[in-house]
Amino acid sequence: MSTTGVFFIPSNPNASTALATITERLHTALADNPIPIGRWALEHKLMRDTPSCLPASASQHRPQHPRYLQFLSLSYYPHHGFIYTSQPDATTQTSTANTPTPTPTAPTPTPTPHPQQSQHHPDPTKGAPLPVMTTLPLPSTSTLFSHFVYACQPFWCHRHTVAVPGGTVYDVGDFRVRIGDVRQTQPTARVRGTVVEIEWRGPSIVATVVARTSPSPPGVSMEEEEDAGDGLVTAEDIQDGDVEAEYRACAALIREFWAKLGVEGAREAILVPGVGTEVVGRLQRWRKGLMAVSGFMEIFRFNR
Repeated sequence: MSTTGVFFIPSNPNASTALATITERLHTALADNPIPIGRWALEHKLMRDTPSCLPASASQHRPQHPRYLQFLSLSYYPHHGFIYTSQPDATTQTSTANTPTPTPTAPTPTPTPHPQQSQHHPDPTKGAPLPVMTTLPLPSTSTLFSHFVYACQPFWCHRHTVAVPGGTVYDVGDFRVRIGDVRQTQPTARVRGTVVEIEWRGPSIVATVVARTSPSPPGVSMEEEEDAGDGLVTAEDIQDGDVEAEYRACAALIREFWAKLGVEGAREAILVPGVGTEVVGRLQRWRKGLMAVSGFMEIFRFNR
Protein backbone atom coordinates (compact mmCIF):
# COMPACT_ATOMS: atom_id res chain seq x y z
CA MET A 1 0.00 0.00 0.00
CA SER A 2 1.51 3.31 -1.05
CA THR A 3 0.65 6.83 0.05
CA THR A 4 -1.19 8.79 -2.63
CA GLY A 5 -2.19 12.40 -3.09
CA VAL A 6 -4.82 13.62 -5.55
CA PHE A 7 -4.84 17.21 -6.84
CA PHE A 8 -7.60 18.76 -8.95
CA ILE A 9 -7.18 22.01 -10.88
CA PRO A 10 -10.61 23.29 -12.04
CA SER A 11 -11.01 25.17 -15.29
CA ASN A 12 -13.69 27.25 -16.98
CA PRO A 13 -15.70 25.59 -19.77
CA ASN A 14 -14.26 27.90 -22.44
CA ALA A 15 -10.68 27.98 -21.14
CA SER A 16 -7.80 25.58 -21.61
CA THR A 17 -6.91 23.19 -18.81
CA ALA A 18 -3.67 22.96 -16.85
CA LEU A 19 -2.69 19.66 -18.50
CA ALA A 20 -0.12 21.16 -20.87
CA THR A 21 1.41 23.29 -18.12
CA ILE A 22 1.77 20.35 -15.72
CA THR A 23 3.24 18.11 -18.41
CA GLU A 24 5.78 20.77 -19.34
CA ARG A 25 6.81 21.35 -15.72
CA LEU A 26 7.21 17.64 -15.10
CA HIS A 27 9.98 17.75 -17.70
CA THR A 28 11.60 21.04 -16.62
CA ALA A 29 11.03 21.65 -12.89
CA LEU A 30 12.20 18.34 -11.42
CA ALA A 31 15.61 16.78 -10.94
CA ASP A 32 14.44 13.35 -12.19
CA ASN A 33 13.32 12.93 -15.76
CA PRO A 34 9.73 11.66 -16.11
CA ILE A 35 9.47 8.33 -17.90
CA PRO A 36 6.09 7.68 -19.60
CA ILE A 37 5.04 4.11 -18.87
CA GLY A 38 1.46 3.90 -20.11
CA ARG A 39 -2.07 5.26 -20.11
CA TRP A 40 -4.83 5.28 -17.51
CA ALA A 41 -8.52 6.13 -17.24
CA LEU A 42 -11.27 6.53 -14.67
CA GLU A 43 -15.03 7.05 -14.45
CA HIS A 44 -16.81 8.55 -11.46
CA LYS A 45 -20.57 8.76 -10.86
CA LEU A 46 -22.02 10.92 -8.09
CA MET A 47 -25.44 10.50 -6.50
CA ARG A 48 -26.90 12.69 -3.76
CA ASP A 49 -29.84 12.14 -1.45
CA THR A 50 -33.03 13.98 -2.35
CA PRO A 51 -34.64 16.37 0.17
CA SER A 52 -37.82 15.30 1.88
CA CYS A 53 -41.14 16.48 0.44
CA LEU A 54 -42.69 16.67 3.92
CA PRO A 55 -42.52 19.89 5.96
CA ALA A 56 -40.13 19.74 8.89
CA SER A 57 -41.79 19.54 12.29
CA ALA A 58 -40.65 21.35 15.40
CA SER A 59 -38.98 18.22 16.76
CA GLN A 60 -37.03 17.53 13.59
CA HIS A 61 -33.66 19.06 12.89
CA ARG A 62 -32.45 19.76 9.40
CA PRO A 63 -29.59 17.44 8.44
CA GLN A 64 -26.28 19.24 8.64
CA HIS A 65 -24.55 17.26 5.91
CA PRO A 66 -25.87 16.00 2.57
CA ARG A 67 -25.42 12.31 1.89
CA TYR A 68 -23.54 11.07 -1.15
CA LEU A 69 -23.25 7.78 -2.96
CA GLN A 70 -20.28 7.54 -5.32
CA PHE A 71 -19.15 4.94 -7.85
CA LEU A 72 -15.57 4.87 -9.15
CA SER A 73 -13.73 2.65 -11.61
CA LEU A 74 -9.98 2.87 -12.30
CA SER A 75 -8.19 1.30 -15.23
CA TYR A 76 -5.29 0.15 -13.03
CA TYR A 77 -7.76 -1.86 -10.93
CA PRO A 78 -9.56 -3.51 -13.87
CA HIS A 79 -11.50 -6.09 -11.86
CA HIS A 80 -12.86 -3.86 -9.11
CA GLY A 81 -15.42 -1.12 -8.75
CA PHE A 82 -15.36 1.13 -5.69
CA ILE A 83 -18.43 2.39 -3.82
CA TYR A 84 -18.19 5.25 -1.34
CA THR A 85 -21.15 6.38 0.76
CA SER A 86 -21.66 8.83 3.60
CA GLN A 87 -23.47 7.89 6.79
CA PRO A 88 -26.37 9.69 8.49
CA ASP A 89 -25.45 12.40 10.99
CA ALA A 90 -25.09 11.04 14.49
CA THR A 91 -26.63 14.23 15.91
CA THR A 92 -29.78 13.74 13.83
CA GLN A 93 -30.16 10.15 15.01
CA THR A 94 -29.52 11.18 18.62
CA SER A 95 -32.08 13.98 18.45
CA THR A 96 -34.73 11.62 17.12
CA ALA A 97 -33.96 9.01 19.74
CA ASN A 98 -34.06 11.54 22.60
CA THR A 99 -37.42 13.04 21.61
CA PRO A 100 -39.92 11.91 24.29
CA THR A 101 -43.14 10.24 23.22
CA PRO A 102 -46.37 11.70 24.71
CA THR A 103 -48.79 9.41 26.56
CA PRO A 104 -52.61 9.75 26.85
CA THR A 105 -52.56 9.91 30.68
CA ALA A 106 -49.75 12.37 31.15
CA PRO A 107 -48.90 15.76 29.68
CA THR A 108 -46.27 15.84 27.03
CA PRO A 109 -42.91 16.45 28.70
CA THR A 110 -40.78 19.27 27.43
CA PRO A 111 -37.54 18.03 25.86
CA THR A 112 -34.52 19.05 27.87
CA PRO A 113 -31.90 20.79 25.75
CA HIS A 114 -28.56 19.02 25.61
CA PRO A 115 -25.38 21.09 25.41
CA GLN A 116 -23.73 18.68 22.99
CA GLN A 117 -26.61 19.21 20.53
CA SER A 118 -26.09 22.93 20.20
CA GLN A 119 -27.08 24.28 16.81
CA HIS A 120 -23.93 26.41 16.66
CA HIS A 121 -21.30 24.56 14.60
CA PRO A 122 -18.24 26.60 13.65
CA ASP A 123 -17.06 23.90 11.24
CA PRO A 124 -19.86 21.66 9.95
CA THR A 125 -17.38 19.25 8.35
CA LYS A 126 -15.92 18.28 11.72
CA GLY A 127 -17.68 15.53 13.61
CA ALA A 128 -19.39 14.07 10.54
CA PRO A 129 -19.43 10.27 10.45
CA LEU A 130 -16.67 8.78 8.34
CA PRO A 131 -17.76 7.54 4.90
CA VAL A 132 -17.95 3.82 4.20
CA MET A 133 -16.17 2.30 1.22
CA THR A 134 -16.40 -1.16 -0.27
CA THR A 135 -15.40 -2.92 -3.48
CA LEU A 136 -17.39 -5.08 -5.85
CA PRO A 137 -16.62 -6.85 -9.12
CA LEU A 138 -16.78 -4.21 -11.83
CA PRO A 139 -19.84 -5.66 -13.66
CA SER A 140 -21.75 -5.80 -10.36
CA THR A 141 -20.93 -2.15 -9.70
CA SER A 142 -22.57 -1.12 -12.97
CA THR A 143 -25.63 -3.21 -12.17
CA LEU A 144 -25.94 -1.67 -8.72
CA PHE A 145 -25.67 1.85 -10.12
CA SER A 146 -28.45 1.12 -12.62
CA HIS A 147 -30.59 -0.17 -9.76
CA PHE A 148 -30.16 3.07 -7.80
CA VAL A 149 -30.91 5.18 -10.89
CA TYR A 150 -34.14 3.41 -11.84
CA ALA A 151 -35.45 1.97 -8.56
CA CYS A 152 -34.30 4.51 -5.96
CA GLN A 153 -35.08 7.82 -7.65
CA PRO A 154 -37.22 9.07 -4.71
CA PHE A 155 -34.17 8.76 -2.44
CA TRP A 156 -31.12 9.31 -4.65
CA CYS A 157 -30.49 11.70 -7.55
CA HIS A 158 -27.77 11.16 -10.15
CA ARG A 159 -25.89 14.47 -10.12
CA HIS A 160 -23.21 13.89 -12.74
CA THR A 161 -20.70 11.52 -14.34
CA VAL A 162 -17.10 12.55 -14.97
CA ALA A 163 -14.31 10.62 -16.66
CA VAL A 164 -10.63 10.76 -17.55
CA PRO A 165 -10.74 9.06 -20.96
CA GLY A 166 -7.02 8.85 -21.64
CA GLY A 167 -4.50 10.06 -19.09
CA THR A 168 -0.74 9.52 -19.03
CA VAL A 169 1.33 7.71 -16.39
CA TYR A 170 4.89 8.77 -15.57
CA ASP A 171 7.54 7.35 -13.28
CA VAL A 172 9.54 10.18 -11.70
CA GLY A 173 12.15 8.86 -9.27
CA ASP A 174 10.32 7.34 -6.30
CA PHE A 175 6.99 8.75 -7.48
CA ARG A 176 4.41 7.59 -9.98
CA VAL A 177 2.36 10.41 -11.48
CA ARG A 178 -0.96 10.05 -13.32
CA ILE A 179 -2.36 13.12 -15.06
CA GLY A 180 -5.36 13.67 -17.28
CA ASP A 181 -8.21 16.03 -18.15
CA VAL A 182 -11.50 15.48 -16.33
CA ARG A 183 -14.52 15.63 -18.66
CA GLN A 184 -18.12 15.63 -17.52
CA THR A 185 -20.27 13.34 -19.66
CA GLN A 186 -23.64 13.68 -17.85
CA PRO A 187 -25.94 15.56 -17.61
CA THR A 188 -24.14 17.85 -20.06
CA ALA A 189 -20.74 17.43 -21.68
CA ARG A 190 -18.12 19.88 -20.46
CA VAL A 191 -14.51 20.02 -19.30
CA ARG A 192 -14.13 20.26 -15.52
CA GLY A 193 -10.36 20.54 -15.16
CA THR A 194 -7.22 18.45 -14.71
CA VAL A 195 -6.53 15.78 -12.10
CA VAL A 196 -3.09 14.69 -10.90
CA GLU A 197 -2.43 11.61 -8.78
CA ILE A 198 0.99 11.47 -7.12
CA GLU A 199 1.90 8.11 -5.60
CA TRP A 200 4.88 7.55 -3.33
CA ARG A 201 6.57 4.27 -4.30
CA GLY A 202 9.68 4.56 -2.17
CA PRO A 203 10.46 2.65 1.06
CA SER A 204 7.40 2.22 3.24
CA ILE A 205 6.82 0.43 6.54
CA VAL A 206 3.12 -0.02 5.82
CA ALA A 207 3.74 -1.49 2.35
CA THR A 208 6.28 -3.90 3.83
CA VAL A 209 3.93 -5.06 6.57
CA VAL A 210 1.06 -5.53 4.12
CA ALA A 211 3.32 -7.58 1.86
CA ARG A 212 4.45 -9.71 4.80
CA THR A 213 0.90 -10.34 6.04
CA SER A 214 -0.59 -11.11 2.62
CA PRO A 215 -1.03 -14.72 1.42
CA SER A 216 2.02 -16.18 -0.25
CA PRO A 217 1.94 -16.41 -4.07
CA PRO A 218 1.50 -19.90 -5.51
CA GLY A 219 4.76 -21.81 -5.68
CA VAL A 220 6.51 -19.79 -2.95
CA SER A 221 7.43 -21.84 0.10
CA MET A 222 7.44 -20.52 3.66
CA GLU A 223 11.24 -20.76 3.80
CA GLU A 224 11.61 -18.67 0.64
CA GLU A 225 9.21 -16.08 2.00
CA GLU A 226 11.11 -15.85 5.29
CA ASP A 227 14.43 -15.51 3.46
CA ALA A 228 13.00 -12.74 1.30
CA GLY A 229 11.81 -10.90 4.41
CA ASP A 230 15.06 -11.04 6.39
CA GLY A 231 15.87 -7.64 7.82
CA LEU A 232 12.39 -6.22 7.13
CA VAL A 233 9.93 -4.98 9.72
CA THR A 234 7.18 -7.42 10.73
CA ALA A 235 3.59 -6.86 11.79
CA GLU A 236 4.59 -7.18 15.44
CA ASP A 237 7.12 -4.35 15.16
CA ILE A 238 4.78 -1.62 13.99
CA GLN A 239 2.91 0.63 16.41
CA ASP A 240 -0.16 2.79 15.90
CA GLY A 241 1.93 5.94 16.01
CA ASP A 242 4.30 4.56 13.38
CA VAL A 243 1.47 4.28 10.85
CA GLU A 244 0.32 7.86 11.39
CA ALA A 245 3.88 9.18 11.36
CA GLU A 246 4.63 7.44 8.06
CA TYR A 247 1.49 8.73 6.36
CA ARG A 248 2.32 12.27 7.44
CA ALA A 249 5.93 11.96 6.31
CA CYS A 250 4.92 10.59 2.89
CA ALA A 251 2.23 13.27 2.58
CA ALA A 252 4.89 15.92 3.19
CA LEU A 253 7.02 14.39 0.39
CA ILE A 254 4.04 14.45 -1.98
CA ARG A 255 3.26 18.08 -1.13
CA GLU A 256 6.91 18.98 -1.69
CA PHE A 257 6.82 17.26 -5.08
CA TRP A 258 3.64 19.13 -6.01
CA ALA A 259 5.05 22.46 -4.85
CA LYS A 260 7.97 22.09 -7.25
CA LEU A 261 5.51 22.11 -10.16
CA GLY A 262 4.32 25.57 -9.14
CA VAL A 263 0.66 25.10 -10.09
CA GLU A 264 -1.76 27.32 -8.17
CA GLY A 265 -5.45 26.91 -7.38
CA ALA A 266 -5.52 23.15 -6.84
CA ARG A 267 -7.79 21.21 -4.49
CA GLU A 268 -5.88 18.61 -2.49
CA ALA A 269 -6.86 15.24 -1.01
CA ILE A 270 -4.06 13.35 0.74
CA LEU A 271 -4.72 12.55 4.40
CA VAL A 272 -8.48 12.09 4.00
CA PRO A 273 -10.45 11.15 7.16
CA GLY A 274 -10.19 7.49 8.12
CA VAL A 275 -7.10 6.66 6.09
CA GLY A 276 -4.88 4.26 8.01
CA THR A 277 -7.57 3.06 10.41
CA GLU A 278 -7.76 -0.32 8.76
CA VAL A 279 -3.98 -0.69 8.77
CA VAL A 280 -3.90 -0.14 12.50
CA GLY A 281 -6.83 -2.47 13.08
CA ARG A 282 -5.91 -5.38 10.82
CA LEU A 283 -3.17 -4.99 8.22
CA GLN A 284 -4.02 -8.08 6.19
CA ARG A 285 -7.46 -6.68 5.39
CA TRP A 286 -6.05 -3.55 3.86
CA ARG A 287 -7.18 -3.11 0.28
CA LYS A 288 -4.56 -1.81 -2.10
CA GLY A 289 -5.40 1.58 -3.55
CA LEU A 290 -7.59 2.85 -0.68
CA MET A 291 -5.92 6.25 -0.49
CA ALA A 292 -6.16 6.90 -4.22
CA VAL A 293 -9.83 5.91 -4.27
CA SER A 294 -10.64 8.09 -1.25
CA GLY A 295 -8.82 10.99 -2.85
CA PHE A 296 -10.79 10.76 -6.08
CA MET A 297 -14.06 10.49 -4.13
CA GLU A 298 -13.26 13.67 -2.19
CA ILE A 299 -12.17 15.62 -5.27
CA PHE A 300 -15.14 14.78 -7.51
CA ARG A 301 -17.90 15.73 -5.05
CA PHE A 302 -18.77 18.88 -7.00
CA ASN A 303 -21.48 21.14 -5.62
CA ARG A 304 -23.00 21.68 -9.05
